[in-house]
Amino acid sequence: MSRVHRPGLRPSLRRLIQISSAVLFNGYLLGFGTGRIFTGASKAVCVPVLNCYSCPGALGACPIGSLQAALGRRGGRFPFYVLGSLMLFGVVLGRLICGFLCPFGLVQELLHRIPAHRLHVAPGLDRALRYLKYVVLAVLVVILPLAVLDANGVSKPYFCEFLCPAGTLEGGLPLLMLDSRLRQAAGWLFDWKLMVLAAVLGLSVFIERPFCKYLCPLGAFYALFNRFSLYRMHLDTQRCIGCRRCEAVCPMQVKVTDDINGPECIRCGQCVKACPVKAITAGFELAGPTAGSARRGDG
Repeated sequence: MSRVHRPGLRPSLRRLIQISSAVLFNGYLLGFGTGRIFTGASKAVCVPVLNCYSCPGALGACPIGSLQAALGRRGGRFPFYVLGSLMLFGVVLGRLICGFLCPFGLVQELLHRIPAHRLHVAPGLDRALRYLKYVVLAVLVVILPLAVLDANGVSKPYFCEFLCPAGTLEGGLPLLMLDSRLRQAAGWLFDWKLMVLAAVLGLSVFIERPFCKYLCPLGAFYALFNRFSLYRMHLDTQRCIGCRRCEAVCPMQVKVTDDINGPECIRCGQCVKACPVKAITAGFELAGPTAGSARRGDG
């Protein structure tokens, strides 16, 4: 077994990585001035996060949008590249991608820093709502693109067209601001997506990362790999004193002492920083789980 443990990154450093990621994935600055979408060779490459293809600055393709496009064509090729890329990201990093690289996750976190009375979602309702993102992944991203095709044998990108608030924020709003013709053509569908975006952004002030918890299909996909991804959290049960300060600061409300590598953990490192006895570490694990992690049900 080879394990590298290191303390959780300071919030300031994690924030720098999040901002750098947003800039890297949307680095075509000319697009924000002209309203023209970048169409260079890198646009065929899937980035690991939700990042709207139609964003004027986007240098790569959104994996969810690419998956829908590949599935939604009669007689099209199986999306080996897209699924392979997603699985590679999931196996290596799991939901670390959500915690460190996702621009829309960053937006939600910044909004939650606004002083406000926080909302507490009842545990039963919270557990039920967490499954909704898997429904979005199955129905809007996979089933409908496969099953509902038009006369030309092409399906709509249902998640992108009817739900994705990241696409509205990164693509829809900038393009409408830059093109008066698009503003005139915008109808009820854009109004609907604007309401979805407003709801998600508004809730982000009162609830930490509501889109990540309840609606994001990409987070749902990566969550399937969290228990066995190479980058893992580790709790030293011999050192842990059971104070649960780690759980008090977790933005995803993970039961850290019971299920530290559960599907909701975004590897943000807040629990590492909060632990008074340094019982939590994170790093790449190149073999099976340790006895301590197996004891907690991670194996």
